Amino acid sequence: MLRAWRAAPELRLRARFGAACGRPRSAASEANSRQPAEDSQQDSQYRDTVLLPHSRFASQLPGRLQPDAELETQQKSGFLELYSWQRQRKAKQEFCLHDGPPYANGDPHVGHALNKILKDITNRFHMMRGYKVHYVPGWDCHGLPIELKALSEVKGAEKLSPVEIRQKAREFAERAIEKQKASFIRWGIMADWDNCYRTFDPKYEANQLRVFHKMYDKGFIYQDYKPVFWSPSAKTALAEAELEYNEQHVSRSVYVKFPLLKSPPKLASVIDGSSPTSVLVWTTQPWTVPANQAVCYMPDSEYSVVKCATSGEHFILAADRVESTAAVLDTQFEVVSTCKGVDLADGSCAHPTIPGRVSPLLPANHVTMTKGTGLVHTAPAHGMEDYSVASHHQLPTECLVDESGYFTEAAGPELKNKNVLEEGNEAVIRMLQAAGSLLKEEKYVHSYPYDWRTKKPMIIRASKQWFVNTADVKAAAQEVLKKVKIIPASAMSRMLEMLDRRTFWCISRQRCWGVPIPVFYQKDTGESLINSETITDVIKIVEQQGTDAWWTLPVEQLLSKGAVAKAGGRDVLDYVKGQDVLDIWFDSGTSWAHVLEGAEQRADVYLEGKDQLGGWFQSSLLTSVATRKKAPYKTLVVHGFTLGEKGEKMSKSIGNVVDPDVVINGGEDHTKDPPYGADVLRWWVAESNVFTEVLIGPVVLNAARDDINKLRNTLRFMLGNMAGFNPETDAIPPSEMYIVDQYMLHLLQNYGSKVTEAYKEYDYSKVVRLLQAFCSRNLSSFYFSIIKDRLYCEEEKDPKRRSCQTVLAEALDVVVRSFAPILPHLAEEVFQHLPYKKDSEGVFRTGWINASSGWKKPGIEEAIEGACAMRDSFLGSISGKNALEYEVIIVIEPGLLFELMEALQAEESSRVSQLNEIMMASQTTLVNEIPKETPADANIVKGNFLINLEGGDIREESSYKVIALPTAKAKCPRCRRYTSDSSSTPCPRCLKVIAGKGST
Repeated sequence: MLRAWRAAPELRLRARFGAACGRPRSAASEANSRQPAEDSQQDSQYRDTVLLPHSRFASQLPGRLQPDAELETQQKSGFLELYSWQRQRKAKQEFCLHDGPPYANGDPHVGHALNKILKDITNRFHMMRGYKVHYVPGWDCHGLPIELKALSEVKGAEKLSPVEIRQKAREFAERAIEKQKASFIRWGIMADWDNCYRTFDPKYEANQLRVFHKMYDKGFIYQDYKPVFWSPSAKTALAEAELEYNEQHVSRSVYVKFPLLKSPPKLASVIDGSSPTSVLVWTTQPWTVPANQAVCYMPDSEYSVVKCATSGEHFILAADRVESTAAVLDTQFEVVSTCKGVDLADGSCAHPTIPGRVSPLLPANHVTMTKGTGLVHTAPAHGMEDYSVASHHQLPTECLVDESGYFTEAAGPELKNKNVLEEGNEAVIRMLQAAGSLLKEEKYVHSYPYDWRTKKPMIIRASKQWFVNTADVKAAAQEVLKKVKIIPASAMSRMLEMLDRRTFWCISRQRCWGVPIPVFYQKDTGESLINSETITDVIKIVEQQGTDAWWTLPVEQLLSKGAVAKAGGRDVLDYVKGQDVLDIWFDSGTSWAHVLEGAEQRADVYLEGKDQLGGWFQSSLLTSVATRKKAPYKTLVVHGFTLGEKGEKMSKSIGNVVDPDVVINGGEDHTKDPPYGADVLRWWVAESNVFTEVLIGPVVLNAARDDINKLRNTLRFMLGNMAGFNPETDAIPPSEMYIVDQYMLHLLQNYGSKVTEAYKEYDYSKVVRLLQAFCSRNLSSFYFSIIKDRLYCEEEKDPKRRSCQTVLAEALDVVVRSFAPILPHLAEEVFQHLPYKKDSEGVFRTGWINASSGWKKPGIEEAIEGACAMRDSFLGSISGKNALEYEVIIVIEPGLLFELMEALQAEESSRVSQLNEIMMASQTTLVNEIPKETPADANIVKGNFLINLEGGDIREESSYKVIALPTAKAKCPRCRRYTSDSSSTPCPRCLKVIAGKGST
């Protein structure tokens, strides 16, 4: 059976045992692991005969040296040249990660670090795997936030012309880009830094307008007058993706009565006119009441006519809201009659503040019963659902509010020039009160949309805008999206839901810093002129001169006579240029048309934060599906946001903002903000569960630094023991290695496979966990501790020593390559310290992990892990004591387990066998039964080990006994093991080595 095991090491064996050899060692094991050099009492007579580790690679760098060391590594290893190098080489295929453009309006922050480092880990992994990586970094450069920040730096900004505003905004964006770019490069991000894309580049703008052109030609883009989200603070329309919701917004809600003018026919017998009857409505936006055109009800719900105990008036409201409304109004309602909503048809009310205006009662499906009265005040200019009702019933959509959020002259003298969210709201409430229509006013806390940039409340306001009809494209977009791989999978349903809710996309903005919508308007009629010919002409000019030309050139140079004639016009000068620019989400959402190469123009991956499910991911999908009927990406990777280490939002007032530059270089006070270097930042990204919220702060960063220092210690041990070893000439073939060395190669191959799969799944925290477990458990705690004697005390060129050096060289190579995408500075630093690689190309230019499939020998697991189980029993029996001071007797009945142990120790007793090396004892004896001379009071530990061969075809559970006895031998003054006859004389093995040295 043993011969079969030796002949077929590829058998897939799985050990079933209580204690694996990789588990943390006991105190005795730790005590035994000390290097001879660490023993201050070692006899100096033999010190020079011991091969102690030596390397100039530091076990850790003082924080103040870390940043400079990384910069030196970047320079030596050619970080900036790496992207162009890999683009020029022959590669099996291309991997494209399309960079979502960060906004060019501020300093780099930890959100940037999280995103860019995740992308870089991904790109470096694929490059090392042999792919030709395509990664062109870009910036989103247009939009109101940049414009506002740029103008805040200028005195008299209100007097600037559009061209001057655009120039200031461009200069501001360029400065922000350079600052962000410098930080990204410092973080070690590999990219095409010489050919970045910027959304204000003429060619980019021209490509964007080409997408607009295609969408317009296909009928997806149209102009309409309808309510949109409007930011009074920014004086522009916004898309839903540009909103954020304030959960603590306080509104002044009111209960208002609309006197019944015409009773619904079906309620005529109930409402006889003997007492006044009104419908009751509730709204959180009193300022919209002047724009009221109707009151809506839910056709299938029940409504009640009630009599108010306080006033004797009759009111109509939803049956489900009678009790709660009476309670709010501090009165009692007597239900006179109940009917269905459809019975309210053909009724009408008097407008509460505008004499003579009639507000009909109309059915609508958006009416809810969870709040209010079940009857909804409807102002078509200030609500999406309100507008739908108005369109269906042909009601006017009259907007009484200007771009700054003030009532216009059409609102009447009492309201004109009043801010609708402030004094205008107050004025309307007073008007309701004066008219006797106000029943109750109260503060109402609820979620309310705010402008995500100005942080001020939004309103809904009707205006003439340009829209993408997403209702016509979203079904196709949803089907296309279902074929995209999304990580994590839960993000798929969120994005599908967002698409489902989106019926239109407002793409026009009332600013000048952006790409103009290429439309002209007839001066007298306001009729728009836009067609394929006019757009094409504008695109040609933009590609050559940029979009500034829209503001600098006269209309006759932008609009041809032929285009005017084709549209039925007479003179070019009868037209003016439109003043709207495209939404920045349209800007960035068309980046695929400019950046992605080849006929396919499709990226392998888009990788961004979860806010892009409704932002860039979605705008890119909609523009691509509308024009090409396919997604611009094959995979979406969605990460969370960064928070303080207690899970709180970062805030300057709280003082928990983490600046990446301070993390790397340290703050003014290094005791408070020490310099960590870029690799600590990168480790933080990789080890985090990035698919949820990602926490960062001093505790997190200190832990990351400590983890890297532990890794450095492991690497230093391997480097230190490479002195005098050249893998090309000194390596030992696996078949001639110690079995424990072969076992380590087996583990190394398994580690490499698991790490590779984790990278492929973008699970970088799993990579870190695998790395830490392998280095801590398999290398440091297990392998290093048992091979130190071989490394330090055997003759330099002894095959036994060369065997474990061969493994260390392979382990070092695999481990460094496995973390190189995460810690590129450390990886290159290690390669610069390799004693056997002169003028090395470095880790990134020499490929991915090369763990031979021939290393995989599952059968070896049984021998080593069985020995480990017995070692743990032995160490447990002498807890707290030095294992080297003991001899161990292993008793196993004849069988497969005994034969496996015989493979590690052929003779009955040995001080130099592979089994004794694993047991870490003075001597190991392997027998079938307890020796007769064993002391009666000997501590005998029993255990079991299950051998499972060939998928369970061969199963054998064997019992064993472990006996630990104090050794009679003395401590060797050279190797410090208890294997000598006298403490003043080296043991036989050491004498032989010394003699060998003397003869060379």
